Amino acid sequence: MFLFLSLCMCGLLLRGDAQGRAALLSGNDRSGRCQYTFTVPSPIEASCPQTGGLEVEGLKARLNLLEVLVSRLTGGDTGGPQGAGARAQSELQEALNRATGERNLLQGEKERLERELEGLQRRMEEMRRETEKLRNRPCPPQIPMVPPSPPLQDSSLMRPAGGSSAMSHLMTRPNRQGDSSSLRDSAWQYGPPGFQEMKAEVTEVPAPDSSEDNTGCGVLVSVGEPVTHKKADNIAGKYGVWMQDPEPVPPYGPTMIWRIDTVGANIRQLFGYEDMEQLSKGFPSKVLLLPELVESTGATLYRGSLYYQRRLSRTLIRYDLSSESIAARRDLPHANFHGQAPYSWGGYTDIDLAVDEQGLWAVYSTNKANGAIVISQLDPHSLEVKKSWETNIRKNSVANSFIICGKLYTVASYTAPNTTVNYMYDTESSQGKAIAIPFKNKHRYNSMIDYNPAQRKLFAWDNFHIVSYDLRLGRQQAN
Repeated sequence: MFLFLSLCMCGLLLRGDAQGRAALLSGNDRSGRCQYTFTVPSPIEASCPQTGGLEVEGLKARLNLLEVLVSRLTGGDTGGPQGAGARAQSELQEALNRATGERNLLQGEKERLERELEGLQRRMEEMRRETEKLRNRPCPPQIPMVPPSPPLQDSSLMRPAGGSSAMSHLMTRPNRQGDSSSLRDSAWQYGPPGFQEMKAEVTEVPAPDSSEDNTGCGVLVSVGEPVTHKKADNIAGKYGVWMQDPEPVPPYGPTMIWRIDTVGANIRQLFGYEDMEQLSKGFPSKVLLLPELVESTGATLYRGSLYYQRRLSRTLIRYDLSSESIAARRDLPHANFHGQAPYSWGGYTDIDLAVDEQGLWAVYSTNKANGAIVISQLDPHSLEVKKSWETNIRKNSVANSFIICGKLYTVASYTAPNTTVNYMYDTESSQGKAIAIPFKNKHRYNSMIDYNPAQRKLFAWDNFHIVSYDLRLGRQQAN
């Protein structure tokens, strides 16, 4: 309406010649709306000046852009560059979150390694102080021992003539191989004691016809001093297992020694040494790459096969050394694994395999046993469970265990320098009892203890060190 009034006013002002030639037109535009057009001829210009085509095109482009912006502002199209920008921002945020998580994981791993390093440094400092203490300690005076008398022709018929002869008779005894090993005790010192005192000393040393029997299967009487054979070269050897087959099968002989370093998540290497001398020098004659990863220090050797637990599972594997292949595998029924019921030192020692005079054993626990030690005798070929016994001692309350003549023995501590073998369970009578046999952790971190029935020794891995212990067994009781 305002436009129409404006046109009328212009028509009134432009009277004269132009009045007769003015025109008012009306019509619908492309959108259907009514549009009025008022035209007046120019009284001066004969023709209109030409407008630039580029300006018109630029104006059209700006109008089109304005229309697009208006449509977006009023809720039109939301795609295009704005949507792409939002997606890119979301992807960047997700990448940032991932990077932050990885950084946190690396930070946690760094802190764990720093704690382990601090622990190692503390132990090294303790060892250094202990070494200095031992160096500064004066040596005890050496007192000569009672010299042995000449051998008797028949000890069963001839009675010793004097006290020294009786002592020499008790100070040597034949061992399993037939040679003589000394039984001199530190308390046996030469001096002027009276007869009663000498008699008391003699009663402390077992005679050859006592209850000791190195060839039978009596109860454990004592564990000897630890003997160190080799120290690992690097951190991978802090924990490990070393073994000797009590019933070897060709091509490997009875002196062959095998070793596995068990630090890390990718444990597959099995090192073989011709004998103890080559082990002490660190010169393996055979290196095997096992087809399945090894879990912890529970492996053992028996009749030409390596028996071990597959990592992150309750699966047992029999690896044949001659063919260098897996001969059998089987899950140990209901066994806890990977930290559910380990020994007190940890190390994923949930399943511990052992060998004695009666065959192959597994020491573990189950949910049904509620953490108590379960003993199972296994078939060495198929790995099937032949018979099981459930004890009343919790597995995570003891540092380690070993089996001798069907009897389970547990060790109280893995770090105390002077601890005890504190429990025995007899599978023949299905009875257990507390005991107290002295045991020494020479290097203060014993992660593996196994019995070798051929050597009649305990094999152990104590804080980078390969160690063995001599044993004394009592005479087997007659049924």
